[in-house]
Amino acid sequence: MTLSPPAVPDTDPVLQVDDLRTWFDTRDGVVKAVEGLSFDLRPGEILGVVGESGCGKSITSLSIMQLVPTPPGRYASGAIRFKGRDLLRLTPAEMRRIRGNEISMIFQDPMSSLNPVLTVGDQLTEAIVLHQGLDPRAATARAREMLDLVHIPEPERRLREYPHQLSGGMRQRVMIAMALSCNPQVLIADEPTTALDVTIQAQILGLMEEIREKLQTAIILITHDLGVVAEMADRVLVMYAGRKVEEADVVELFERPQHPYTRGLMRSVPRLGADGEGSATRLAEIPGIVPALTNLPAGCAFADRCAFVTDRCRAEYPPLVPRGPRHLAACWHSDTLPEWTA
Repeated sequence: MTLSPPAVPDTDPVLQVDDLRTWFDTRDGVVKAVEGLSFDLRPGEILGVVGESGCGKSITSLSIMQLVPTPPGRYASGAIRFKGRDLLRLTPAEMRRIRGNEISMIFQDPMSSLNPVLTVGDQLTEAIVLHQGLDPRAATARAREMLDLVHIPEPERRLREYPHQLSGGMRQRVMIAMALSCNPQVLIADEPTTALDVTIQAQILGLMEEIREKLQTAIILITHDLGVVAEMADRVLVMYAGRKVEEADVVELFERPQHPYTRGLMRSVPRLGADGEGSATRLAEIPGIVPALTNLPAGCAFADRCAFVTDRCRAEYPPLVPRGPRHLAACWHSDTLPEWTA
């Protein structure tokens, strides 16, 4: 893993999420998928969002894009401000003008996200015509440009092909080309390298970094892979059971994790043994499971899985408090945890 300090200018945020609560009404009760989440994102910044499956990462991204089905979903409270406008207060027509144009998203599975009965060219030009107002000939030229940008060979030929004729890596590149075709200011990448082999993963991540540098696009990178976060992100947000439990610049987080859950995630990453000859150390698992989001405890949701739990942890939810410059953690014992050793 390569760690480097963030090089993001201290500019005004392009996106601000403030006390977001996204809930789902089900037969078993209210599922609090996202509960009181706040963060901001600056131009040219890559924000890594990590956590176990079911922690609220993808629902956060769908909330920003206004793609949560309502009902059963609903936005119980909060605001999502893009360039000062609260997206939760926009009409569906106003949101359609932003979605895919100023804020775009790369979905987890490119095969199910692309329409199997339309050519790559038809799918690329649709958004360009809709949002940029170009005529079909100019939209096709723009689509060919985008395939060039994402390093797809023979772009003219690929425009005439269908998704099933492309490899998994190429389909993911097409998704990135579609997401970037209107020069969005914010790009949300939800597990963009899932199910791809390691060589293609590296190419996709390198492409995203290149796009960030060229276009100053702000990126929310949702992943469970801490190696990807260490390589790509400027800042990291750790989620557990729908809440933010820690946030810090990437170097600070990896050198001084202040929440037991973050430490557990880091210890579960495979690494070489001390002999340096390729033998892997035994992975440390986090005991227990994430509590049901319909019945969250009054105190810390991580309490039943935490080695440092006390009665206070079970009775009161810990607030997010500063644990260093630009570093927040929600743990009653952050200041007394043993010194971190990777």
